Amino acid sequence: MESKKMAKLICDALADKKGEDIKIINISEVTVLADYFIIASGTNRSQVQAMADNVEEMLGKAGFEPKQIEGYQNANWILMDYRDVIVHIFDRENRLFYDLERIWRDGKSMTLEEL
Repeated sequence: MESKKMAKLICDALADKKGEDIKIINISEVTVLADYFIIASGTNRSQVQAMADNVEEMLGKAGFEPKQIEGYQNANWILMDYRDVIVHIFDRENRLFYDLERIWRDGKSMTLEEL
């Protein structure tokens, strides 16, 4: 239940900073890594960093601390590990290149309403 709450907060934080193409993938039946992947895109480095900052701030206020954050300086792919939920924030080019949606297609794509 905590991971669903966290996923909703993350999606709200990303949308608040105009994140594009926000996807939720339930990977709980595919791997033990996490329950959800949340993938979003930003148009430039500043927006990608602002999205990550907002996720960290909103989750921090709710009492969730990240296990690890990678890629913040370059901001072409920021990975935020919150244990049960892993957030991937990409610039457009890198999102197309890495295509995590295809790699994790065995997971179940979900809408925010389905959470």
